[in-house]
Amino acid sequence: MADKIKVGAVSYLNTKPLLYGIERSEVMNEMELILDYPAQLAKKLQDGEIDMALLPVAAMPGIDGARIVSDYGIASDGNVVSVAIFSQVPMDEIEVVYLDYQSRTSVRLAQLLLEKYWKKEVVFKPATEHYIEYINDKSAGVIIGDRALKQLNNFNYVYDLATAWKEYTGLDFVFAAWVANEELPESFVKRFNEANAVGLQHLGEVIAENDFPYYDLHTYYTENIKYKLDEAKKAGLEKFLELIKAS
Repeated sequence: MADKIKVGAVSYLNTKPLLYGIERSEVMNEMELILDYPAQLAKKLQDGEIDMALLPVAAMPGIDGARIVSDYGIASDGNVVSVAIFSQVPMDEIEVVYLDYQSRTSVRLAQLLLEKYWKKEVVFKPATEHYIEYINDKSAGVIIGDRALKQLNNFNYVYDLATAWKEYTGLDFVFAAWVANEELPESFVKRFNEANAVGLQHLGEVIAENDFPYYDLHTYYTENIKYKLDEAKKAGLEKFLELIKAS
């Protein structure tokens, strides 16, 4: 049997609808699913350890031959909820921002918006494992994923990065997309694409499998996260890549 296609993904709540379909599809016979942090997936794809990944889009310019290979990903048309700057003081009082080590896209988006949208000069600090404990006084922090959803009621100010991006550019935002750095079999890509769609048709089952008392997952999956990378999403992605290349 030919070698299986190694596919990397994250196991955040926002990916559960996509993984639900993939894990129940016959396409799993052709692939090996590897779960890791977004930033680690970028390194593994770059190093050739995996063939495809649900990649933070900010990592794409650093990977030779990077190309989007599916119609699905993790995107938003504003108010994504799970990617934000959390603070106990208003934006104009923030002096330090801790950057979540788990995702390059969220970090680059935060840096870009602080400079161009909020027009703030801050000191950026790499986040340690327990950095959320240090978000107080004039120190804020970028928190993403499930941890962000758990923190929504714990801070006075939550600056949603997808909302700020929409206000700044008028565009949607893509956080991650299925990316390969070489040609994959067309038949595999077709089946993989179809498998992504299955979980979106079974959101009730996805929600039932993931007990999460901090935030309503039906709202999250139907209003906050947008999974189909339509033309509006691709336009936002193009603009983001253009801006980070120039900065």
